Amino acid sequence: MMKKQIQGELKADRALRAEEDHEPEPSGEDQPDVTRSAGAPFGGSTPDGMTPEAVVIRTEMAQHLGRAVYPADRNAIIGTLRQNNAPDRLVELAQRLPENERYENAQRIVESLGLTREHRA
Repeated sequence: MMKKQIQGELKADRALRAEEDHEPEPSGEDQPDVTRSAGAPFGGSTPDGMTPEAVVIRTEMAQHLGRAVYPADRNAIIGTLRQNNAPDRLVELAQRLPENERYENAQRIVESLGLTREHRA
C-alpha cells in the first residue's frame, strides 16, 4: 500500500498533499542561482586586491586552524594543521612561513606567504 502511495506522488505533476505547508517552495526571484556542487570550493565574492586562490587558501587555513591557536608562531600553525588533518598543500604553505613571526589571524598568514592582500576602504 505504501509503495502505491509513493508511486502516485512521484508520477503526479501536482501536489498530492492537502496541506501546502509541507510542499517545497521554489527559490524567490531575488535569490541568486545556485551553481555550487557538493564538495566544490566556495566561490563567493573576491575582495579587491586578492585572487580567488588566495581567498580559498585563507578560508581553508581559517577552517583548519580555528580561533584558539592565535596568536601563533610558525611551529604552532604547522602543528595545528597536522593535528586537524589539513591538506598537505596547506602544511607545505605553512612551512614557508618565517620562523620569527607571530600571526593574529589567517589573513596575516596569507599576507606573510606573499599572497595578495585585501584592500579595505
